[in-house]
Amino acid sequence: MPSDRDQRLLDRARALGLDPDAPLLVGGNYQPLLLHAGIAHVSGQVPRIGQQVVVTGSAETVGLEEARRAACIGALRALALLRQQLGSLGAVAQLLRVGVYVQAGPGFSQHSEVADAASELLVAVLGPAGRHARTSVGVASLPKNATVELELQAALLSAAG
Repeated sequence: MPSDRDQRLLDRARALGLDPDAPLLVGGNYQPLLLHAGIAHVSGQVPRIGQQVVVTGSAETVGLEEARRAACIGALRALALLRQQLGSLGAVAQLLRVGVYVQAGPGFSQHSEVADAASELLVAVLGPAGRHARTSVGVASLPKNATVELELQAALLSAAG
């Protein structure tokens, strides 16, 4: 049975044009999600919808709002992977950590503002279980020229992990 969290994910994802039930493309030789000892480790997610990375280039080039949208799409993809693997976001006990990588030049200083968009979305979908520790860093480049890449770790309810 879908949880309220699942419905919030569906609503947010569809508003940005993402189908959270569609298989998510893996861009290399790695596991997009790995479960170990009750922790879900979600590999980096770029702002890909279907086959296309929809926000590319440096944060300075695309602007703050587009970079924030990219972070939200990455967060939604991470949640979609959790839901696909676990059957429901109701199996998430607590987000533990989120890492947000922002493609940016040396003069860019709004990494936290970009990452805040993802953090706000995660709390909006998961409620208090969406609160997390976070790192946001600027990098010179990202896979497929993505503006943002997001990874996360989540503790699972004992029956899920």
